[in-house]
Amino acid sequence: MPTELPDLTSLIAAPHEAYVRLREAGPVHRVTGPDGLPVWLVTRYDDVRRLLADPRLSLDKAHRLPGRYRGFSLPPALDANLLNMDPPDHTRIRRLVAKAFTPGRVEGMRGGIQALADRLLDEVADRGRADLVADYAAPLPITVICDLLGVPQDSRPDFRAWTDALIAPDPANPAATKQAVVAMLGYFPQLIGDKRRTPGNDLLTDLVEVRDGGDRLTEDELTSLAFLILSAGYENTVQLIGTAALALLDHPELAAALRADPDRIEAAVEEFARHDGPALLAIRRFPVEDVEVGGVRIPAGETVMLSLASANRDPERFAEPDRLDVDRRDGGHLALGHGIHYCVGAPLARLETQIAVGTLLRRFPGLALDVPRDELRRRPSMRARGLVALPVRF
Repeated sequence: MPTELPDLTSLIAAPHEAYVRLREAGPVHRVTGPDGLPVWLVTRYDDVRRLLADPRLSLDKAHRLPGRYRGFSLPPALDANLLNMDPPDHTRIRRLVAKAFTPGRVEGMRGGIQALADRLLDEVADRGRADLVADYAAPLPITVICDLLGVPQDSRPDFRAWTDALIAPDPANPAATKQAVVAMLGYFPQLIGDKRRTPGNDLLTDLVEVRDGGDRLTEDELTSLAFLILSAGYENTVQLIGTAALALLDHPELAAALRADPDRIEAAVEEFARHDGPALLAIRRFPVEDVEVGGVRIPAGETVMLSLASANRDPERFAEPDRLDVDRRDGGHLALGHGIHYCVGAPLARLETQIAVGTLLRRFPGLALDVPRDELRRRPSMRARGLVALPVRF
């Protein structure tokens, strides 16, 4: 029988400890979601990987049962994006975006990302102290993705604040989320209009031309796509860089080994993603027909949550899963998804994190935490459990 849990958000404080108990108890559990409605939580690697690629699990909210999942609703101009679509619309739109993130194009961005990482560390080098989230992990990906899309410099601080309000809402300021949605609804049509009047050498201009030329995108799809690329391109990478930096601080022997052999950094980033990835859960899904998981029948239209974090610590898949081991050979983590909804920007996120880690190791060999370890705080969010701040000295 599935385990009953009072509240999915209760996992936020210590998810990995809770997932040990859940995996042992069974493969799927009936829990209460963040919106107060019941959801099914899947915790074991084989099940999560299979269901991530199962076409019977839809991302389209049209398949949810009436009176069930509410979640966080965006207006149509921001909601018509890849996280709410199935083929053929998903295939059509993803094909357009994927051209910007091919390995060749991403590799061509290496020099610019490296220069940016060095510049950000130059700005804090004389202080002897920094917050690696605010000063490094956050501005690096937001700059890269804004450059890619052609977002003007003066808009970037606002965009970062809006994204933070959506991804990790502040319980003390519930109005901030609605204000961020209103601001984005005003901003993205304006930005798209600017690209129509003055085309640039950027991805958003390319998408505008697709929309206006071949009519392969609706206006809502275009606006939603710009919103998704900016928010997702920032969200996952800032968390991955931050937790990678924390792992280096927690394991100075690993930092020394990577500093001595930078060729190992690529594999290290994969292990950082597996061990403490950017998201606890994949985006919610709705079965279009009854689906069985470990002998438990999940009815069509119910809400299914697939735990990436639990799957990536499943001892049936990974030896000593709670141990950080950059030399492990049992790869195949699910931190960036699997199947047709695999993170389209994964090659860029990997490159940014590899450069961020390598540059940090090279520039600041004496890096150390500037606060007691137990004072570090995570964002209280199921989507974005990254560090609020990472104060260091060097």
